[in-house]
Amino acid sequence: MSERATLRIGVLASGRGSNFEAIVRAVESGSLPAVVAVLVTDRAGARALDVARAHRIDAVSIEPREHPGKEAHEKAVIAALEARDVRLVCLAGYMRLLGADFVRHFEGRLLNIHPSLLPAFPGLHAQRQALQYGAKVTGATVHFVDEGVDSGPIVVQATVPVREDDTE
Repeated sequence: MSERATLRIGVLASGRGSNFEAIVRAVESGSLPAVVAVLVTDRAGARALDVARAHRIDAVSIEPREHPGKEAHEKAVIAALEARDVRLVCLAGYMRLLGADFVRHFEGRLLNIHPSLLPAFPGLHAQRQALQYGAKVTGATVHFVDEGVDSGPIVVQATVPVREDDTE
């Protein structure tokens, strides 16, 4: 399959980049028939940028302070994704709530990786919520993003047992 015919993914991440790296490894192994066209981060010091460099993936930091206001920042992110002909956007530890205009722009092409079995434990600190609740099983959810918080249609989920010695 030529790169032109291959699904072009843009990944948004804010931190370590562990989910981003998992996506990259799936692409490199051939189990995900796509190309990671760009990593966009909202933090210049995000470790995800190092992961992108190590895998020779185009990466850009678009910090909110450089584009004051949520709308201006999101327009800059959209422009970076569109400039690279991204067809699917994956939120992989992106720690910003996206506005309605951004969500509508990528409607049906915007996925999030969330560290719980939604609808349980939406929002921030899902692992902390699961431990405080006393959950015996937790997991991860990939879902389409809608205008709510972790409320879009679920694509896939995987379970993980919670052990007595687990920490957040």
